Amino acid sequence: MGRNIVILNGSPRRSGNTSALVKAFAEGAEAAGHTVTEFFLDAMDIHGCKGCFGGRSSRDCPCVQQDGMADIYPVVKASDVVVLASPLYYWNLSGQLRTAVDRLFALEEGDGNLLRGRGRASALLMAAEGNGFADVLAYYDHLTEHLQWTNLGHILAGGNMEAGDIQGKAELRQAYDLGHSIR
Repeated sequence: MGRNIVILNGSPRRSGNTSALVKAFAEGAEAAGHTVTEFFLDAMDIHGCKGCFGGRSSRDCPCVQQDGMADIYPVVKASDVVVLASPLYYWNLSGQLRTAVDRLFALEEGDGNLLRGRGRASALLMAAEGNGFADVLAYYDHLTEHLQWTNLGHILAGGNMEAGDIQGKAELRQAYDLGHSIR
């Protein structure tokens, strides 16, 4: 039986190196019979967390803010796997992805925790000019530990300065294989 996979794509470029990793991963996952839903966050109206603690996880839109996250919440709630995809910006996730991840906190608030545990798994896809992934990996490992998600692994594609530089590189096949390996 196929799994429900949601990809939060934090790249600002639809044709960039991170998006190429996303495409390869999704193709592998779909070839294995899974359902993949991708959110291209840069095209969505998503505001930063207000830190108001006003969220209620059981509501259709658990956050008090009414924006693009309203489309993401139900898909994440129904997901088996959450994939975080981002270029490496100052040794961290892009602002687009960080904002969405911060806002997922609303699923942990109030009257039931609908984010943590629940047999969910996660993967990380990243492209970068350099290879300084240590800090973002520490963050990702802490995040998956806190959320009690099984860490399926990560594809870290360094050495990609210009859009399209990733073409023909091993990381694209690795992303496909990671998507295809999900059980």
